[in-house]
Amino acid sequence: MKTTPERIKELFSSYCKDPITVFDKLPQAGSERHYFRLQTVAKNYIATYGANIKENETFIYFSNHFKKKALSTPEILCVNAEKDIYIQEDFGDVSLLNRLEELGYTQPVYDLYKESLHQLALLQIKGHEGLDYKKCLTNSSFGKEAIMADLLYFKYYFLDALRRPYDKQKLIKDFEALSNYLSHTEYKFFMFRDFQSRNIMVKDDNSVHFIDYQGGMKGAPQYDVASLLSQAKASLPEEWKHSLLEDYINSFESIVEETVDRDVFRSQYNGYVLIRLLQVLGAYGFRGLFERKAHFLTSIPLALQNLKSFITHQSIGIAVTEFKKVLEICISDEVVAEFTPVQATPETPLVVTINSFSFIKTGYPKDETTNGGGFVFDMRGILNPGRFNEYKHLSGLDKPVKDFLEQQTKMPDFLNSVYSIIDISVEDYIKRGFEHLTVNFGCTGGQHRSVYAAEALARHLRNKFKVKIVLNHNNKENWKTEAESPTS
Repeated sequence: MKTTPERIKELFSSYCKDPITVFDKLPQAGSERHYFRLQTVAKNYIATYGANIKENETFIYFSNHFKKKALSTPEILCVNAEKDIYIQEDFGDVSLLNRLEELGYTQPVYDLYKESLHQLALLQIKGHEGLDYKKCLTNSSFGKEAIMADLLYFKYYFLDALRRPYDKQKLIKDFEALSNYLSHTEYKFFMFRDFQSRNIMVKDDNSVHFIDYQGGMKGAPQYDVASLLSQAKASLPEEWKHSLLEDYINSFESIVEETVDRDVFRSQYNGYVLIRLLQVLGAYGFRGLFERKAHFLTSIPLALQNLKSFITHQSIGIAVTEFKKVLEICISDEVVAEFTPVQATPETPLVVTINSFSFIKTGYPKDETTNGGGFVFDMRGILNPGRFNEYKHLSGLDKPVKDFLEQQTKMPDFLNSVYSIIDISVEDYIKRGFEHLTVNFGCTGGQHRSVYAAEALARHLRNKFKVKIVLNHNNKENWKTEAESPTS
């Protein structure tokens, strides 16, 4: 039976005779799809493998439809007979979020946001023309049921987890009233559904292009604008949000060739901003509070601050009394503090020493502190990259090894459990003024798994607690000169 890479190469060879010079598996995001970058001497391509055939068919149909209208979406170059692999145009690996993180809130980044919203308006309106919505993945239209689903997602996975009292019957009635209000919009076009800065790719010429719109459906154009401008990770300044919304409405008016009632448009936009903020909290609650994934827990305070800012500055134009009471509970100082970790200051004495080591070559690192204690994690239950020739002379610092551990092993699950344990001690030690904590990661050769884990924990603790870190790789002198033993 052929492997996925072999099948991809076979499909590509049927489309293009240029030899593949680099075949690189890209980091997997939140979906079950797998992406590969194929490089030839002439150009690059993206290959996608997805087991969900319906999802693939929807994305391919949308892409072909949009490409005929010269919209900012990738061209589908070839599809295999099974429809689980397709080759598409490559827009590179720089997203709008990458540009924002690199350049900050500068005029060039503002211009990229403005251009993204202009291209979005074109996609929504021109892409809507002649589109067969029966080919959508789920419902063909984003209406009351979809809005209620987002609100209930927030209720079950975040609000109820707070264990604060509220009137459930009145809240559901308010949900229904808000859903009715938002679903009766004057305009309904193609809705991207997940329009955020990670799904907007920026090429060297500063042109913007869209990916991952397979969840699209018919709906209110304000939803996509709200998704982009309210994205927690981007945390755009309020003046940018207001100005960019006006830029979008200008583009929208020029394309539909009619005057928009801006007050109504803004009011419904605000409603969709609120829906998106609550949907994000529901997702963080599910991933963090129920699945216990530390990364999502650390994102909750920022999401709550965004919600607080919205409630302070905006109105959704409808009376929903119990709903407003619930939102006030969510943004209360008590709840925000509950999710905000204790953070070290320059005066905090705690230093966390993190070691990677080899059980065979160096043994346990010596504890140089006076108090002893700490943690030792045995990484040998994780699939060893050292078993494979292409990784033997690399380490846990190298991208191919990182990709392997993140995508083909249970390392992410292992580390989430480690974070949950270590976070308890770090938070307590900061509060009590302790000076030392030691965490050790061991594997067979101290080169791949333990190194990756030590680096990941150091990054996690710096980001979450701002604590001082001393990071040691105790077998570093042997890297790239001798491979790990294949026994574990």
